Amino acid sequence: MSYTIKAIDAVCNYEFSDSETERPEWSKTFITKKIGAESSRIGSFTAESFIEKMDRAGIEHVFLIAVRAGSTQQKIHRRISYETVAAMVKRYPTRFSGLAGVDPTEGMKGIAELEYAIKELGFVGAHLYPHWFEMAPDHARYYPIYAKCAELGVPIQMQVGHCLRYSEERPLQSVGRPITLDTIACHFPELKLVGIHIGWPWVEEMISVAYKHPNVYIGSDAYAPAYWSKPFVHFIDSWGAKKVIFGTDFPVIDPERARKDIEELEIREDAKRRFLRDNVIELYNLKLPLAGATA
Repeated sequence: MSYTIKAIDAVCNYEFSDSETERPEWSKTFITKKIGAESSRIGSFTAESFIEKMDRAGIEHVFLIAVRAGSTQQKIHRRISYETVAAMVKRYPTRFSGLAGVDPTEGMKGIAELEYAIKELGFVGAHLYPHWFEMAPDHARYYPIYAKCAELGVPIQMQVGHCLRYSEERPLQSVGRPITLDTIACHFPELKLVGIHIGWPWVEEMISVAYKHPNVYIGSDAYAPAYWSKPFVHFIDSWGAKKVIFGTDFPVIDPERARKDIEELEIREDAKRRFLRDNVIELYNLKLPLAGATA
C-alpha cells in the first residue's frame, strides 16, 4: 500500500539482530505471550530488512530507544547501550534518531551520560520508564533529569498509564498516572514532556493534562489504533491536532498494521499529517533531510 504522508515513528525499541544485548528470556515471553506478538518481531531484523518494513508502512524515520528499563542493581532489567543505538543512527542518519534512556538511581553519573548522548552522540531526546524504578513520574529523584533535559532543550518521553507483568519474578507497580505530569509541567514549564502509551486506561486524564499545558504531549504507541477510544481519536482529529505524536513501541505494535489501522480511522488529512509527522518535527526541532510528504 502506498501512503501520501510519510510518518515518523517516535517510539521504537531496538530489535536488530546485530545487537550485543539480546532480549532476556522473561522479556521474550512477555512479548510473545502477554502481548501476543509473533516471535519473528524479536531480534530478527537487519537494519536493511527493518527499513524495508518501514517503507512498506510509509514510515520515513524512526526514533530508536537506548532503553534503560530498570537499575542494574536489580536482577530483572534490560538495557541497550547508547553506543549501540548511536552506531545505527550513524549508519542511517536519514532513517533513525536516538533516544537516551535514563535511570534516576545513577545520580550525577547518569546526568553526565545523558548530556554526552545529546551533545556528542546527537540523540534527540530522553526516554523514561517510571514503573521500572517503582517511582511515580513526579518523584524528586527524577528532577535532576528533568532539569538537564530542560537545560539541553530536549523532550523527555515517559510511559504513563498502567504497566503489565513483565516477569513473574519481579512484578512492577503501576506508578504512572497521567495526572502526575501536571505537577512536573507546573514545576518545569520549559520542559517538553511526552506521555507515551496514551495513558491507558486513563486516556482522558492524559488528554486533560496535554490540553492544560502547552509543554505536554501524548505518544500514541503501544496500543493498536483500531482499539483507540473515540475520545482519543476525536482529540487527534480536532482540538488536540497539535498535541499527539505517532509511535508504535515496536515490537509491541507492528508498524504496517498501525498504518493500515490509522487509514481506517477517518481522520482529516490535515490533522493526520500533523499527527504522523509535523508535530514530532516541531517538538523535536528535527533538522534531518526528511524527504517530505510525497510517496
